[in-house]
Amino acid sequence: MFEREAAGALHDRLRWSPAVALLGPRQVGKTTLARQIVAATPGALYLDLESAGDRARLAQPAAFLQANRSRLLVLDEVQNTPGLFDELRGEIDADRRPGRFLVLGSASFELLRQSQSLAGRLAVVDMAPLLLSEVQPRFEDIQTLWLRGGFPPSYTAASDDISWHWRENFVRHLLHTDLPALGIRVDAETMRRFWRMCAHLHGQLFNASAVAASLGVSSPTVARYLDHLLGSLMLRRLEPFHADLGKRLVKSPKVYVRDSGLLHLLLGLREVNDLLGHPAIGASWEGFVVEQVFGRLGNDAPVSFYRTAAGAELDLVVEGGRRRIGIEIKFSAAPKPAKGFWTACADLGVERAYVVAPVREGWPLAADVDVIPPTALGAVLDAR
Repeated sequence: MFEREAAGALHDRLRWSPAVALLGPRQVGKTTLARQIVAATPGALYLDLESAGDRARLAQPAAFLQANRSRLLVLDEVQNTPGLFDELRGEIDADRRPGRFLVLGSASFELLRQSQSLAGRLAVVDMAPLLLSEVQPRFEDIQTLWLRGGFPPSYTAASDDISWHWRENFVRHLLHTDLPALGIRVDAETMRRFWRMCAHLHGQLFNASAVAASLGVSSPTVARYLDHLLGSLMLRRLEPFHADLGKRLVKSPKVYVRDSGLLHLLLGLREVNDLLGHPAIGASWEGFVVEQVFGRLGNDAPVSFYRTAAGAELDLVVEGGRRRIGIEIKFSAAPKPAKGFWTACADLGVERAYVVAPVREGWPLAADVDVIPPTALGAVLDAR
C-alpha cells in the first residue's frame, strides 16, 4: 500500500468544495484511492460508469441525485456519461454542502470540457503515477521506479519482463480502445509512431513542422495528435519562461513523455543496462525529475524552463509568491553545471538553485547553489 500524495489534497478539497474531480491516467490508482475514501465515509456510494449496470442507475439522473442527496457519491470514469455534469450543476445549486460528489476521470480534455458547467463548483486534484516520496525507496531502488515508471502494476511487477509486458498492453489498450472511446479517430499505428517520435524528442524543443514532415502529415494534424496525448495525460508540455529581461528567449515548448516507464518502452529500453548505455539517458533522467516536481506541486504550478539564444539555460524555473528558485537536472555523480546555468541564474535573479543528480547525499556547490538527490526535492519545493 502506498501513501499517495493526492490523498491529502483530496480530503482537503472534499472539506470545502461540493464537488471534487480526481484526474489521472488509467491504472494510476484513482479507483483504489476512491474506494478507500468510500470505505472510510459512512453511507458513501461508488458507481463505476464503465459498468452498464451502474450507468442504468443514472437513467433518471435528477431523481437519483436528489434521492441520494445525503451521501457522498463517487462517480468513476465520469466522461462516459455525457450530460451528467449539467445534472450535477442543478443538484449542487440546490444543496451546496461540501463533499457531495467525487468524480474520477482518465482524460483531462474530455472531463474539463464536460465540466465547464461546474465552474466555481468543482475543485480538481491531479493524481500522478507513483512518486519517489510515495514509495520511499532505498537509494538502490530509485532506478527501479525510474526504469519501470510509476504505474503501480508496472512498478510492483515481479520482474522487469512482466513490467515490460504490462506497459506494452497498456499502450495497446490506450491506442486501440481508450482513445477511440473518446471519439478520437486516428489510426492506432499512426498515433504510436507519433508517440514514439515524441519519445525520441523527449525533453527537446518541440518543432511541429519537423515532426509533420517526418510523419508525412500537416502541422495542424501534428498539433491535434499532440493535444490528444496531452489530454489523455501521456505527454507533458513544458512552456518556456516569459518575461521582459531584454534577452532573446526561446519561445518553443518542450515535450516529455510523462511516465518514464512508458518512455523506456517506446525507446525499446527493457533493462537498466539498456538505459545506462543509451544516448537518451540524460533526457530520461530529466523527465523523471520533472515529473517529481509537478507531482509535488500540481500540474498548474508556475513551472517553466529558461533558455536564451545566447546559450543561457535552466531546466526548471519554479515560482512561488515572490520567490523564484532554479533547478538544473544532471545525470552524473559529480555534476558540473555549464556556464549557461550560471548565466541563467544571474539573468533570473533566482533566490536559490539546486542541481538534482543521482547522488546519495547533497552538498553545497556555491553560496546559493546545492547539489541534491531527487529524494530531497519534496522538502525543497515545500519550503519555496
